[in-house]
Amino acid sequence: MKKFFIIVFVLLVAHAFAQQTSYVNFIKANATLNLIPDSTLVEGNVSYEIKILKATDSIFLDAVNMKFNTVEIAKSDAVFGALSYLNIDNKIYFNYPFKKNESYVVRFNYSAKPKKAMYFLERENAPQVWTQGQGKYTSNWFPSIDDVNDKIIFNLSLVGDPEYKLLSNGAITERIELPNGSVKTSYKMKKPMPSYLLALVYGKYNKETKTSKSGIPLEYYYYPEDSLKVEPTYRYSKQMFDFLEEEIGFAFPWQNYKQVPVHDFLYAGMENTSLTIFSDAYVVDSIGFNDKNYVNVNAHELAHQWFGDLVTAKSSEHHWLQEGFATYYALLAERDIFGENYFNFKLLESIIDLSHQELSGEGTSLLDTKASSLTFYQRGAWVLHILRGVVGDRVFKQAVKNYLEKHQFGNVETSDFIKEVERLYGKSLTSFVNYWIKNKSFPYEKAYEVLRKESEFINEYAMVDCEAKTSKCADYLKYYVSDEAKAKVISQVPDLVTLGTFKNGIKVRQAISQYVTKIPENLKTDYESLLDDQSYITIEKALYNLWNNFPLERSKYLAKTRGISGFSDKNVRLLWIVLNLNTAYYQTDDKQKLFNELVDYTGEAYNVDLRMNAFQYLYLMKSCNEECEANLEKAKSHYNWRMVKFAKELSNKLEENKK
Repeated sequence: MKKFFIIVFVLLVAHAFAQQTSYVNFIKANATLNLIPDSTLVEGNVSYEIKILKATDSIFLDAVNMKFNTVEIAKSDAVFGALSYLNIDNKIYFNYPFKKNESYVVRFNYSAKPKKAMYFLERENAPQVWTQGQGKYTSNWFPSIDDVNDKIIFNLSLVGDPEYKLLSNGAITERIELPNGSVKTSYKMKKPMPSYLLALVYGKYNKETKTSKSGIPLEYYYYPEDSLKVEPTYRYSKQMFDFLEEEIGFAFPWQNYKQVPVHDFLYAGMENTSLTIFSDAYVVDSIGFNDKNYVNVNAHELAHQWFGDLVTAKSSEHHWLQEGFATYYALLAERDIFGENYFNFKLLESIIDLSHQELSGEGTSLLDTKASSLTFYQRGAWVLHILRGVVGDRVFKQAVKNYLEKHQFGNVETSDFIKEVERLYGKSLTSFVNYWIKNKSFPYEKAYEVLRKESEFINEYAMVDCEAKTSKCADYLKYYVSDEAKAKVISQVPDLVTLGTFKNGIKVRQAISQYVTKIPENLKTDYESLLDDQSYITIEKALYNLWNNFPLERSKYLAKTRGISGFSDKNVRLLWIVLNLNTAYYQTDDKQKLFNELVDYTGEAYNVDLRMNAFQYLYLMKSCNEECEANLEKAKSHYNWRMVKFAKELSNKLEENKK
């Protein structure tokens, strides 16, 4: 009988499932969540305010592997009563004679042990919890709607240990201590957003706050031990915020803006509404800033607060309206900081990447739902750059502003944006759309032609080409061309480097460390000076090359770089350990202790990049012992896909070597 009821019930809701947005509007969600890190459990009580658009017998929420109890319903200002429901197929269906134009409140308690989208982990022996709901995954930890076209106002209250920060979308309305010793932190949103942008973070953080020109609080979170890294990590954040508000011409649409780094994040960053979460690999000191900084990711996720969060693509066919816009406006923000030449060089790099994709036969239309990230991001940015050149700055900027104003808190497709541009431009853009957007192939040669017309800097860079070595090549390194052009020459003809070449800036010296791997005796002293550079990439490469070229002086190089760790993946420290272990006569350190340290870095206590590098070194040394292999086996079940892929591939290699 129960089975029969389930079948009938699912049939009844099938039509509503297909077009639920036309039957019901989920207006607001108020929830209190209790995080239990030790049990990887989230418990919550939730109430949804809804408006029925068409009479129906059932509505649903997406709810993956959740348990529910005390499910109730009330009309506005009425007493709550029990509500019939069915929890099946990762959804909860509410069965009730819902009437057109009536408003209701549905409330319930739930619990879940998420297998994805909410991650419970440890960092420095302390729990950390964070979410990543990109696309349709929030329903793994919060009963919600896996549809970007359904926008809801979310107000979350989070309960947890008072020693930890509890962060979510919106602004804090209160933070109160509860009788059991825990703390409840409540957040309020004023405007609606898709469920995939709902987010929370639980962990040990301190905070630094700035204020934008327009009065928006900018909150920068950091680990307590990283106070000296706050400035280089968040460098230019306020400048970029102020720039984008002015450039876009539409005020920042949310109450505040928070940024928080998390351990082993799945991507570089995620633009959750008013709460960007980013990988703590971008938490850098002043030296690391010169090599691998957060500036571009910072600007990209900030731009998404307008393009993606405020105005959301209706489907993946129009995904470029989010990623292309965010990529383009991030480049504009970087141009404001680093200058026109930097901007044009980044455009050139994207042309090169896109051309490689085209030549490999992997190019697609910008409207292809299966397009690569390279297409959505870089080709999308190029479309906007070219379009701006066609219609002019004034038309382009006004069209973007109109587009945001007209579709704010709504959903869009490509034609919505193009229509706004055409209306102001006064001409059809059909041929432009067909050529740059719909065309399967990206016209990279045309893009390159446009870029060369716009930039003398790019023309110079193109002129400097030494793949066919000529007498001019040595002169390029002696006389004035850009550092980018000199680095290009060094990559093509490294034996042209002279003592004078070392007098150039960090980019050129970094190229020397990368490409001059056989060090002539006359360059030795200057090459050794690379170990003093403000670049962990340069130090790492120079240390290896010096160690390899001058065996009798290995002790000197090891002594000089002894205390340098490098990035969060300890790139310099790992190399230093390996070189030490392979320097037979260098007895300053306990080699067994160093080997144990290297093996320890493969363990679960460390970040993914550090672990992968440690595994790789041990594999190359043919020294992956039982502890290493055990950690590699555990890594196969890590939540980070890069770690899993790496672990499986390396494990296969080890098995092959044993045969």
